[in-house]
Amino acid sequence: MKKGCPFGSHRVIEPKGLLPQAANKIDNSPEIYSNEILIDVLTLNIDSASFTQIKESCKNDVEKIKERIIEIVNEKGKMQNPVTGSGGMLIGIVEKIGSDFPHKDLKVGDKIATLVSLSATPLKINKIKKIKLENEQVDIQGKAILFESAIYAILPTDIPEKLALSALDVAGAPAQTSKLVKKGDTVCIIGGGGKSGILCSYQAMKITREKGKVIVVEYSGENAKRIKELNLADELIIADATKPIEVYQKVLEKNNGKLCDVTINNVNVPNTEMSSILITKDEGVVYFFSMATSFTKAALGAEGVGKDLTMIIGNGYTKGHADLTLQILRESSEIRSLFEKLYA
Repeated sequence: MKKGCPFGSHRVIEPKGLLPQAANKIDNSPEIYSNEILIDVLTLNIDSASFTQIKESCKNDVEKIKERIIEIVNEKGKMQNPVTGSGGMLIGIVEKIGSDFPHKDLKVGDKIATLVSLSATPLKINKIKKIKLENEQVDIQGKAILFESAIYAILPTDIPEKLALSALDVAGAPAQTSKLVKKGDTVCIIGGGGKSGILCSYQAMKITREKGKVIVVEYSGENAKRIKELNLADELIIADATKPIEVYQKVLEKNNGKLCDVTINNVNVPNTEMSSILITKDEGVVYFFSMATSFTKAALGAEGVGKDLTMIIGNGYTKGHADLTLQILRESSEIRSLFEKLYA
């Protein structure tokens, strides 16, 4: 059994010399290298930006969505939406472990959630069994490969697997919020009523309690109602984040004419960069968790309005992100109940 590159470059078919995430096509054959593991896949959790784009392009037709997902995976050897560039994650059962795979906590039969994007994960789909339009989950028969550098979480026994999957898919967002937000900060969560937004709002409220403030901007009235019922915002704004002046004016109204210290962008549609930038004070922080973000628009947009900001790319990984996110589900029975209803 050969040993592959720790980062998976041995699986790249074209263009050669790239890593799997950036490659156009990778080898998804289930024969493992000595430093890989083979996963019997149960469910894909397509990331929100990708699933929204596929759903809209297929006009919500489930059969066409199935065909599109299979077409992408057959073409690329991975689930990477060619429009958004993003992927998602999966849950499955460990089927084989290579002799040189360095992580000794795993054993054959363990049920795991991958915490590395499907855009970098060799995947073969034999059959799509079910698509859940409401929660972006796709039940399949298939196989996936994890490299030795890949990250994963062994699924906990106290949280149902699909509930854990739905939360772990966005685990980077609340964990980065925990790192970026300080006591006393004014924080704005754009797209606060979705899955990642709810988790970020909870974590921001937990940190800023008493001395700070959390403002949530939400387009959907239904999502805004969730935030209010869950008491996850000090101030709630219903607005279209693709209209930056509208958002800017409403934030100033709700925040006594002041801008925000930290802005977390969780939306799943394009063209919300300038709303995030305008509402953040000079030398503040904008965290773009949204995979619909154009970093060209963000960089040039900030320059165009003379904003000196720290703008952070939405890296879905930060140390301890899985544990922190699952702990939110343990701490908040209200969020757990909502996620069970919506996603599990």
